[in-house]
Amino acid sequence: MPPVFERLTEVIVGVMLLGLGLWHLARSRTSTRVSRAPATTHARPVVAGLVHGLAGSAGIALLAATTIPSRALAVAYLGLIALGTVVGMVALTVAMARPIGWTMQREGALKHVMAALAALLSMALGIVVIVQACLPEGAP
Repeated sequence: MPPVFERLTEVIVGVMLLGLGLWHLARSRTSTRVSRAPATTHARPVVAGLVHGLAGSAGIALLAATTIPSRALAVAYLGLIALGTVVGMVALTVAMARPIGWTMQREGALKHVMAALAALLSMALGIVVIVQACLPEGAP
């Protein structure tokens, strides 16, 4: 992949992480005043997954697939990579769902502290990703 494209996708991931952190931080502050049912949308996780895949594993998998001489084997390789990614993400989600769900069902300080910490962590990670993507090649 061209270095410019790789850096651009990393910056997009960083901006997405920063934006999601800011959004969740603002939402956690307003949710104390207004009690409403959470809006359900499938677009946000799909977009986040596409951006994440574009900047990470998808590029590497496609690059590796170009080195496989057989088209059928390359397709099988990409299918296995996709399946492994899905299984890994599902396993991680299942492992994290119960403790996070338990915490977020509680009212009080713990819920708000956890939501704020998660938002701040997302924002910090987004800033780190953006800074690293903007550093010259070879810099730490």
